[in-house]
Amino acid sequence: MGDMAAFRDEVTAWAAGGPPDTARELAARLPVRVVVLLEGPSDAAAVDAAAELRGRDLEAEGVCVLPMGGAMNVGRFAGLLGPTGLGLRLTGLCDERERPYYLRGWQRAGAAQERFFVCAADLEDELIRALGVARVTELVRAEGDLRPLETFLRQPAQQGRSPQQQMRRFLGTKKGRKIRYGRVLIEALDPDRVPAPLDGLLAAL
Repeated sequence: MGDMAAFRDEVTAWAAGGPPDTARELAARLPVRVVVLLEGPSDAAAVDAAAELRGRDLEAEGVCVLPMGGAMNVGRFAGLLGPTGLGLRLTGLCDERERPYYLRGWQRAGAAQERFFVCAADLEDELIRALGVARVTELVRAEGDLRPLETFLRQPAQQGRSPQQQMRRFLGTKKGRKIRYGRVLIEALDPDRVPAPLDGLLAAL
Protein backbone atom coordinates (compact mmCIF):
# COMPACT_ATOMS: atom_id res chain seq x y z
CA MET A 1 0.00 0.00 0.00
CA GLY A 2 1.32 3.43 -0.94
CA ASP A 3 1.68 6.23 1.57
CA MET A 4 -1.24 8.23 0.15
CA ALA A 5 -3.48 5.15 0.28
CA ALA A 6 -2.42 4.68 3.90
CA PHE A 7 -3.29 8.32 4.60
CA ARG A 8 -6.74 7.86 3.03
CA ASP A 9 -7.34 4.78 5.17
CA GLU A 10 -6.22 6.52 8.35
CA VAL A 11 -8.41 9.56 7.67
CA THR A 12 -11.40 7.29 6.97
CA ALA A 13 -10.79 5.45 10.24
CA TRP A 14 -10.41 8.78 12.07
CA ALA A 15 -13.71 10.01 10.61
CA ALA A 16 -15.33 6.83 11.93
CA GLY A 17 -14.12 7.62 15.46
CA GLY A 18 -10.58 6.26 15.47
CA PRO A 19 -7.44 8.03 16.73
CA PRO A 20 -5.96 10.89 14.65
CA ASP A 21 -2.27 10.35 15.37
CA THR A 22 -1.25 8.32 12.30
CA ALA A 23 -3.26 10.51 9.91
CA ARG A 24 -1.58 13.61 11.34
CA GLU A 25 1.87 12.06 11.04
CA LEU A 26 1.31 10.94 7.44
CA ALA A 27 -0.12 14.33 6.44
CA ALA A 28 3.05 16.02 7.64
CA ARG A 29 5.49 13.44 6.26
CA LEU A 30 4.13 13.00 2.72
CA PRO A 31 3.36 16.02 2.72
CA VAL A 32 -0.29 16.33 1.72
CA ARG A 33 -1.02 19.68 0.07
CA VAL A 34 -4.72 19.42 -0.86
CA VAL A 35 -7.54 16.93 -0.34
CA VAL A 36 -10.22 16.29 -2.98
CA LEU A 37 -13.40 15.19 -1.19
CA LEU A 38 -15.62 12.96 -3.34
CA GLU A 39 -18.81 11.04 -2.73
CA GLY A 40 -17.55 7.60 -3.68
CA PRO A 41 -15.03 5.37 -5.48
CA SER A 42 -16.49 5.85 -8.98
CA ASP A 43 -15.79 9.59 -8.74
CA ALA A 44 -12.28 8.87 -7.44
CA ALA A 45 -11.59 6.52 -10.36
CA ALA A 46 -12.69 9.20 -12.82
CA VAL A 47 -10.61 11.95 -11.19
CA ASP A 48 -7.51 9.74 -11.16
CA ALA A 49 -8.05 8.76 -14.80
CA ALA A 50 -8.60 12.38 -15.87
CA ALA A 51 -5.37 13.42 -14.16
CA GLU A 52 -3.50 10.63 -15.95
CA LEU A 53 -5.04 11.78 -19.24
CA ARG A 54 -3.38 15.15 -18.61
CA GLY A 55 -0.08 13.49 -17.70
CA ARG A 56 -0.33 14.32 -14.01
CA ASP A 57 0.59 12.26 -10.95
CA LEU A 58 -1.64 13.64 -8.22
CA GLU A 59 -0.03 11.72 -5.38
CA ALA A 60 3.40 13.03 -6.36
CA GLU A 61 1.89 16.53 -6.32
CA GLY A 62 0.66 16.06 -2.75
CA VAL A 63 -2.99 15.67 -3.75
CA CYS A 64 -5.12 13.16 -1.86
CA VAL A 65 -8.22 12.00 -3.74
CA LEU A 66 -10.53 10.82 -0.99
CA PRO A 67 -13.92 9.07 -1.46
CA MET A 68 -16.00 9.63 1.67
CA GLY A 69 -18.65 6.90 1.38
CA GLY A 70 -21.46 9.39 0.77
CA ALA A 71 -21.82 13.13 0.35
CA MET A 72 -23.52 13.49 3.74
CA ASN A 73 -20.12 12.73 5.32
CA VAL A 74 -18.52 15.83 3.85
CA GLY A 75 -18.96 17.93 6.99
CA ARG A 76 -17.11 15.38 9.10
CA PHE A 77 -14.22 15.01 6.65
CA ALA A 78 -13.96 18.74 5.98
CA GLY A 79 -13.82 19.44 9.70
CA LEU A 80 -11.00 16.95 10.25
CA LEU A 81 -8.93 17.98 7.24
CA GLY A 82 -9.65 21.68 6.62
CA PRO A 83 -8.70 24.86 8.50
CA THR A 84 -10.27 23.67 11.77
CA GLY A 85 -8.45 20.32 11.57
CA LEU A 86 -5.20 19.44 9.80
CA GLY A 87 -5.18 22.78 7.99
CA LEU A 88 -5.13 21.28 4.50
CA ARG A 89 -6.62 22.97 1.44
CA LEU A 90 -9.93 21.41 0.44
CA THR A 91 -11.66 21.00 -2.88
CA GLY A 92 -14.15 18.52 -4.24
CA LEU A 93 -16.56 17.41 -6.93
CA CYS A 94 -20.22 16.73 -6.28
CA ASP A 95 -23.62 16.29 -7.88
CA GLU A 96 -26.02 19.23 -7.97
CA ARG A 97 -28.24 17.61 -5.34
CA GLU A 98 -25.21 17.32 -3.02
CA ARG A 99 -24.27 21.00 -3.23
CA PRO A 100 -26.01 21.93 0.09
CA TYR A 101 -24.01 19.30 2.01
CA TYR A 102 -20.75 20.67 0.62
CA LEU A 103 -21.71 24.27 1.32
CA ARG A 104 -22.55 23.50 4.94
CA GLY A 105 -19.48 21.32 5.38
CA TRP A 106 -17.16 23.97 3.94
CA GLN A 107 -18.68 26.71 6.11
CA ARG A 108 -18.47 24.71 9.34
CA ALA A 109 -14.86 23.76 8.58
CA GLY A 110 -13.87 27.40 8.02
CA ALA A 111 -13.21 26.69 4.35
CA ALA A 112 -15.93 28.82 2.77
CA GLN A 113 -13.31 30.53 0.59
CA GLU A 114 -12.25 27.22 -0.98
CA ARG A 115 -13.87 26.11 -4.26
CA PHE A 116 -15.60 22.85 -5.08
CA PHE A 117 -17.08 21.89 -8.43
CA VAL A 118 -20.61 20.77 -9.26
CA CYS A 119 -21.89 18.38 -11.94
CA ALA A 120 -25.30 19.13 -13.45
CA ALA A 121 -26.69 15.70 -12.55
CA ASP A 122 -23.69 13.55 -11.74
CA LEU A 123 -20.26 12.82 -13.18
CA GLU A 124 -21.51 9.92 -15.31
CA ASP A 125 -24.07 12.22 -16.91
CA GLU A 126 -21.32 14.76 -17.68
CA LEU A 127 -19.17 12.06 -19.30
CA ILE A 128 -22.02 10.63 -21.36
CA ARG A 129 -22.83 14.11 -22.69
CA ALA A 130 -19.16 14.74 -23.50
CA LEU A 131 -18.80 11.49 -25.45
CA GLY A 132 -22.31 11.06 -26.83
CA VAL A 133 -24.55 8.04 -26.31
CA ALA A 134 -23.40 6.35 -29.54
CA ARG A 135 -19.74 6.42 -28.43
CA VAL A 136 -20.60 5.22 -24.94
CA THR A 137 -22.57 2.34 -26.49
CA GLU A 138 -19.45 1.41 -28.48
CA LEU A 139 -17.46 1.36 -25.24
CA VAL A 140 -20.11 -0.78 -23.55
CA ARG A 141 -19.83 -3.22 -26.45
CA ALA A 142 -16.03 -3.26 -26.17
CA GLU A 143 -16.32 -3.97 -22.43
CA GLY A 144 -18.58 -6.98 -23.13
CA ASP A 145 -21.70 -5.41 -21.62
CA LEU A 146 -23.82 -4.93 -24.74
CA ARG A 147 -26.19 -7.82 -23.97
CA PRO A 148 -26.90 -6.59 -20.41
CA LEU A 149 -27.48 -3.11 -21.86
CA GLU A 150 -29.95 -4.42 -24.44
CA THR A 151 -31.80 -6.37 -21.73
CA PHE A 152 -31.88 -3.27 -19.53
CA LEU A 153 -33.27 -1.09 -22.34
CA ARG A 154 -36.18 -3.48 -22.85
CA GLN A 155 -37.39 -3.01 -19.28
CA PRO A 156 -40.72 -1.15 -19.04
CA ALA A 157 -39.24 1.35 -16.58
CA GLN A 158 -36.82 2.57 -19.25
CA GLN A 159 -39.44 3.37 -21.84
CA GLY A 160 -39.99 7.11 -22.23
CA ARG A 161 -36.57 8.03 -20.89
CA SER A 162 -34.04 9.71 -23.14
CA PRO A 163 -31.08 7.63 -24.38
CA GLN A 164 -28.78 9.62 -22.12
CA GLN A 165 -30.96 8.97 -19.07
CA GLN A 166 -31.12 5.28 -19.94
CA MET A 167 -27.35 5.01 -20.26
CA ARG A 168 -26.80 6.84 -16.99
CA ARG A 169 -29.20 4.46 -15.23
CA PHE A 170 -27.49 1.44 -16.78
CA LEU A 171 -24.07 2.45 -15.49
CA GLY A 172 -25.45 2.46 -11.95
CA THR A 173 -27.34 -0.83 -12.05
CA LYS A 174 -24.56 -3.23 -11.03
CA LYS A 175 -22.11 -2.99 -8.15
CA GLY A 176 -18.71 -1.90 -9.40
CA ARG A 177 -19.91 -0.87 -12.87
CA LYS A 178 -19.77 2.88 -12.18
CA ILE A 179 -16.21 2.53 -10.88
CA ARG A 180 -15.07 0.61 -13.96
CA TYR A 181 -16.79 2.91 -16.42
CA GLY A 182 -15.60 6.03 -14.64
CA ARG A 183 -12.13 5.14 -15.92
CA VAL A 184 -13.29 3.70 -19.28
CA LEU A 185 -15.21 6.84 -20.22
CA ILE A 186 -12.43 9.19 -19.17
CA GLU A 187 -9.83 7.23 -21.16
CA ALA A 188 -12.03 7.53 -24.27
CA LEU A 189 -12.08 11.34 -24.08
CA ASP A 190 -9.81 13.70 -25.94
CA PRO A 191 -7.82 15.63 -23.31
CA ASP A 192 -9.55 18.87 -24.36
CA ARG A 193 -13.05 17.36 -23.99
CA VAL A 194 -12.96 16.73 -20.25
CA PRO A 195 -16.31 17.94 -18.80
CA ALA A 196 -16.18 21.44 -17.32
CA PRO A 197 -16.60 20.53 -13.61
CA LEU A 198 -13.82 17.93 -13.79
CA ASP A 199 -11.64 20.22 -15.90
CA GLY A 200 -12.13 23.00 -13.36
CA LEU A 201 -11.19 20.68 -10.52
CA LEU A 202 -7.95 19.60 -12.21
CA ALA A 203 -7.05 23.20 -13.01
CA ALA A 204 -7.52 24.14 -9.36
CA LEU A 205 -5.14 21.49 -8.03
